Amino acid sequence: MTDRLVYWAYALGWGLLKHLPERVARGLFDRLADFAWRRRGKRVLQLEANLRRVRPGLDEAGLRELSRAGMRSYLRYWMESFRLPVWSRERVARDVQVEGFENLRAVLEAGRGAVITLPHMGNWDLAGTWVAQQGYPFTTVAERLKPERLFDRFVAFREGQGMEVLALTGGSVNVVGTLARRLREGRLVCLVGDRDLSEAGIGVTFFGEATRMPTGPAALCQRTGAALLPVTLWYDGPVLRGRIHSEVPVPEEGDRKERVRAMTQAMADVWEQGVREHPEDWHMLQRFWLADLPVRETVRAASAERVEAAAEPAAEASGS
Repeated sequence: MTDRLVYWAYALGWGLLKHLPERVARGLFDRLADFAWRRRGKRVLQLEANLRRVRPGLDEAGLRELSRAGMRSYLRYWMESFRLPVWSRERVARDVQVEGFENLRAVLEAGRGAVITLPHMGNWDLAGTWVAQQGYPFTTVAERLKPERLFDRFVAFREGQGMEVLALTGGSVNVVGTLARRLREGRLVCLVGDRDLSEAGIGVTFFGEATRMPTGPAALCQRTGAALLPVTLWYDGPVLRGRIHSEVPVPEEGDRKERVRAMTQAMADVWEQGVREHPEDWHMLQRFWLADLPVRETVRAASAERVEAAAEPAAEASGS
């Protein structure tokens, strides 16, 4: 699909879907999800490969039903996001229920910054809107999309929900520096952080297999003294439920990289339990584990890990 068609597909969703009756919109997206599920394209097949790690005891029929529920959950995310601009505050308050909000409130009211980190579960845009409506606007990061005007619409949408959005690449703002400054000001940063198969990611274990996750959340908390608070989201009928888990502390021992790795692994362990409990709401339709990468990418990732490990002592000695 060309960039132009992609843009108009999203524009159609934003422009028309919010005017449909709720029941009609939900039924339409359930049918779209079922259509994609029956076609068994590469994204559905990858979803099933990922879910097989989460629920290894399922037979093929059980796995297929789980992937169907997963596709419906994923399309529900898009349906709700397209309609979110016309949701009232009362609707958001009614349809989002969060446990552990006191964990976040206590940190921010004490004047510390906080980093909320979550996997691709449930509807993070709706959860973010709910948080902003509690009186805690926040800063987040978005991957730059093509075409550019599609990215601009995503940014405008999220800013309309009370979020400050920084472009991951291609902008004039120093992203890491800005996030650190917000945290030192005692403010809130929200980051989706369950997948980073680039050479910048750090190795963790998830459901017993190796993958890589971003170092940013843990590194920012080390750098600024902010609290690292993992979050899980899931659907419960018409309600989006969430849980803000206890703070992941900075380990007292180890060098900087070892502390980042330990914190990231602790965060992954929290998410693993959440995904185990609600696998249909984990929207991971891409390769996630290193074992699923082409050989050349796996070798490159392992090589980067060795180079990073070798460079760490020099970085520690220099104080960088």
